[in-house]
Amino acid sequence: MTVDLNRVDDAFHFAATGVSGVTLDIDGSLAIGGHNAGARPMEMLLMGLASCSAIDVIVILNKQKQVIRDFRLKVDGQREAGANPAPFKSIHITYLLTGDLDEAKVRRAIDLSMNKYCSATAQLRPTAEITWDLEIKS
Repeated sequence: MTVDLNRVDDAFHFAATGVSGVTLDIDGSLAIGGHNAGARPMEMLLMGLASCSAIDVIVILNKQKQVIRDFRLKVDGQREAGANPAPFKSIHITYLLTGDLDEAKVRRAIDLSMNKYCSATAQLRPTAEITWDLEIKS
């Protein structure tokens, strides 16, 4: 896998393009001289974790003929305070699903994602405790 990162301005705004050809904006915070023109690198790690697991769960539930009308994840990551670097020490994911769903099947799909399929989870788990909960609306 290859990613190209190109500086956009004279501060911290970058455009990153991966093998998909899609370009993402990345920037630093205003506090360090960034322009808030893109996601922060650590935000992108959480976004990657969320989307990796979401894809797994949707694929599994689709195979089980579960009807998903809405699918959202909220991810809260806590970093080591005062550390440099400051890795995530804990990450909590809330899965918010709406549809005609069997809760046991959804829980099993999430468990498979978290413990077997999601590469982002495997990457982050050695340094961060990753927990999750689930809310289903019909």
